[in-house]
Amino acid sequence: MSATITGIIFDKDGTLFDFHTTWSVWTRDLLQDLARTHDGNAEALARAIEFDLAACRFLPTSPIIAATNREGAEALAAALPGANADDIEEHMRQSSGAAPLRPPVPLDPFLTGLAGRGLKLGVVTNDTDHGARAHLTSAGVLDHFDFVAGYDSGHGAKPAPDPLLAFARQHALDPARCVMVGDSTHDLRAGRAAGMWTLGVLTGMAGADELASLSDAVLPDIGHIPAWLDR
Repeated sequence: MSATITGIIFDKDGTLFDFHTTWSVWTRDLLQDLARTHDGNAEALARAIEFDLAACRFLPTSPIIAATNREGAEALAAALPGANADDIEEHMRQSSGAAPLRPPVPLDPFLTGLAGRGLKLGVVTNDTDHGARAHLTSAGVLDHFDFVAGYDSGHGAKPAPDPLLAFARQHALDPARCVMVGDSTHDLRAGRAAGMWTLGVLTGMAGADELASLSDAVLPDIGHIPAWLDR
């Protein structure tokens, strides 16, 4: 397998970083901040995005899990009379850079190992370009990636294949020899639409049954990718 793959694209949240430990506390604080500054109700905001405020945990059905920041801001604005989605989106952009990052494996040696195989590495996320680069910089791994794209980078958002194909074009790679790795059906649908291999990982909200039909393999986490390449 390793001889046929030339590039790997990673989703960010739920893939490079564990979804719950990175985003649950941040979301709870965001809802409480918005409720306080807009004289709103944090519980009502939580219900709007299907977030369990008491447990500090997303429900599996939350529409926010694979959404862009803009989609999340619009959902919250709709539940907060008088609020402006642009202002909420900017609040999210500025505060998200400080979200705690919990990678499932030590990223530096993992990414160094993949690059040592001659692979081009990319990140395609439905977060903002700013948020993606801030998180990768904070984790000390931005320089490992040959391509980084957020939903606002000019290539579109997943599940459309366009940002994945932009990665392949930029590095003159055959999409059929690239892999999309993600924790959501958005990631895997994008990979399939781009004509790429797809790997699901279980460090997000989706279970193996949900990912299996769209994946060439479902792995516990990204640390199992080298073994999959060598199979």
